[in-house]
Amino acid sequence: MKALLEALAPGSADLTLARELDSGRIPAHIAIIMDGNGRWARQRNLPRVAGHKAGVPAVRATVETCAQLGVGALTLYAFSVENWKRPRAEVDTLWRLLRVYLHAELDLMMRHDIRFTAIGRLEPLPAPVRAELEDVMRTTSENRGLRLNVAINYGGRAELVDAVKALVNSGAEVTEQAISARLYTAGQPDPDLLIRTSGEMRISNFLLWQIAYAELYVTETLWPDFTRTELLRAILEYQKRDRRYGGLGADVAGVPDEALEPASLPAR
Repeated sequence: MKALLEALAPGSADLTLARELDSGRIPAHIAIIMDGNGRWARQRNLPRVAGHKAGVPAVRATVETCAQLGVGALTLYAFSVENWKRPRAEVDTLWRLLRVYLHAELDLMMRHDIRFTAIGRLEPLPAPVRAELEDVMRTTSENRGLRLNVAINYGGRAELVDAVKALVNSGAEVTEQAISARLYTAGQPDPDLLIRTSGEMRISNFLLWQIAYAELYVTETLWPDFTRTELLRAILEYQKRDRRYGGLGADVAGVPDEALEPASLPAR
């Protein structure tokens, strides 16, 4: 948190927002569905790939801000198992952009002590992409700051299938803890906050197990327009919510049960 405050310009709107945050309630894990690149491009009569390129600065700003805030983990949904259905030229461009991003942002990751991890079924990826991913994961493996997970060829159902297969093969007892220990995000806290851009009201097969109790935040902003300001607003909104995990909220905790029951209707 201190690192962010020191990095922001005096008198800036972002500094004002950052000072409103409760440093003791920063989400341990934020997950983001980065949606709206294609729509952003279409609105400007540009090819879809232009939207993907325009989304890179938003990734950079989000990653750096989370690192400065002291967020423990950030998971970005980059490419789903269903995205292979897109035109070949668009998919190939996404792989090129990913390699360019990894090469360009490695210095930032090292500077902010960020550990990079790719999650998903990585085997089908082109060999040069896998090699780049493995190199960055290896280079950042000793970092102990933000855990940056990029979900590539990822699907929540596929992840659960892989976890269950691993569990069956191990012969261990089937429990929630045993399944969690075999997910791609094993050892990390479940997301506290799930952000989706572009206004779409769906989860899109993302972290289905892990987001069971995540707070959802949907913004109409398209991903290329998602700024540090938008991220700070999302976290502020998260901090205003009363997280119950299936229990009672703070406003009713300790109130006798009879006081919570609806009054009976008068006899007619």
